[in-house]
Amino acid sequence: MIVAENLRLELGGREVLNVDHFALPRGEVLALVGPNGAGKTSLLLTLALLQKPTSGVIRFDGQVAGKDNLVELRRRMAVVFQEALLLDTTVEGNLMTALRIRRVPRREARSRTEKWLARFGIAHLARRPARQLSGGEAQRVNLARAFALEPEVLFLDEPFAALDYPTRNALLEELGALLRDTGITTLFVTHDYTEIPYLAERLAVMYAGQIVKSGTVRQVFGDEVLARKAWVPWDT
Repeated sequence: MIVAENLRLELGGREVLNVDHFALPRGEVLALVGPNGAGKTSLLLTLALLQKPTSGVIRFDGQVAGKDNLVELRRRMAVVFQEALLLDTTVEGNLMTALRIRRVPRREARSRTEKWLARFGIAHLARRPARQLSGGEAQRVNLARAFALEPEVLFLDEPFAALDYPTRNALLEELGALLRDTGITTLFVTHDYTEIPYLAERLAVMYAGQIVKSGTVRQVFGDEVLARKAWVPWDT
């Protein structure tokens, strides 16, 4: 579904991405892992068309992404960040606003809002001011808003990093089940490898802006030397 070739990104005169080839097939959940500063978020933002690469080509179902189709392609995606970035309105208002911006008819928007608030177990918070929620509640709203958009591609940028472990694990269990049920193509960025089995069967390891290894969880973490270099690059 998403294929990137010869992707390069320079920021402040420093090369932060140097990816010769990247592919995310339709229906796959791929974890993108590596130490802090490896380039994971830069790759996610570039593939989500929120960061323009210095050079390279990104294709969606064979269609080359460019200035003439950025809005159209972005409407096919949803991005969830570590911070929930909720609007200063009610919980349901956050979902309704996002859907109306995407030009979803009001009746359908209301139906989707009710459906996804219920799926994430937060229907009782619908009228609550979104910025008065706990961290776990806010991230449930953030995820519900993303799923309500019914994206073809979902980008998750360390959405559980700021949560306590009981909250994180509960959300990971629920999100894993939802991704299996919906079949949404997903790129999941994390630096915590313990999160991977909840969501993904395949992963790519990044280090210094490059993808240094990819494969199934067993294939990647079965290679002890490479895993150690990827996670602890100063340990030679």
